[in-house]
Amino acid sequence: MSRARAAAALTSRNWLPKASAGLVLGFALALAVSGLFAWFGPGGLFDGAGKTQVNMWLISPIWCGVLSLCFLFRSGRAAWIWLGTATLLAFALLYGGRWMITSGGL
Repeated sequence: MSRARAAAALTSRNWLPKASAGLVLGFALALAVSGLFAWFGPGGLFDGAGKTQVNMWLISPIWCGVLSLCFLFRSGRAAWIWLGTATLLAFALLYGGRWMITSGGL
């Protein structure tokens, strides 16, 4: 009986809300994580052209990873809530950290 319930749980229901959350919020999350690496990674923001290239190419694997994992959520609503919260937190860390650095707080 538990095997039938497990098979029933693996359906393609809610794939559109999950995929749209992964596309929209996954891209925003990838931008925020790339920004965090740019500002707080080794060498700081202006470490040269190599770091700029790494930041540019870092967005794609993060975005693809989030888009791949967004189908593990139970519903589209859960995907939007969790990814939205993660995106807001990442941007809050990015802008808070940038404010601390540029205002002389550190």
